[in-house]
Amino acid sequence: MAVFLFLVLVSAGVFLDTTEAQEDLSKLPENYKKVVELAVEQINSHQTIKSVFLFFKSLENSAIDGGFGVSYIYHRFYLKATRCPKGTANANPTNCAFRNDRPLIDCGICYKTHAGEIQIEPKTYVHCVHKPQLTQDLLKMRVEHCNKMSYVNGSPSLLASTKL
Repeated sequence: MAVFLFLVLVSAGVFLDTTEAQEDLSKLPENYKKVVELAVEQINSHQTIKSVFLFFKSLENSAIDGGFGVSYIYHRFYLKATRCPKGTANANPTNCAFRNDRPLIDCGICYKTHAGEIQIEPKTYVHCVHKPQLTQDLLKMRVEHCNKMSYVNGSPSLLASTKL
């Protein structure tokens, strides 16, 4: 009886874990979802990855308003390994339970949007690393790169233009 109760509690915990993660992803704005999908695609394309990684949880995000419909966005989140093998079609937290025996992957992404669309230039910066290898220096480097990215605009503003 105690074993059965334990199994029910563990199963409920796994279900709550996956449901919470899926809710977080569905609550993200569309631009955030697109770059999360980009990171998931990049991680899952590595040859050393054996199981599918999916979005697990947002840690932080920020946006700098550049004016004239331009925004610079930073999003940090975790990816977590699932029980589905690499190559599984339609992998999602509902049909691929998260594993607790693999380290999380910490991702930081920064990118530029204009009128809600992700811009090609500057190129979207994706930096993902297994959480145990993430150091303060790597975090600092990631943030510095994203801060520099938000100032590479270089184009004159409308206020600097003159009418002839």
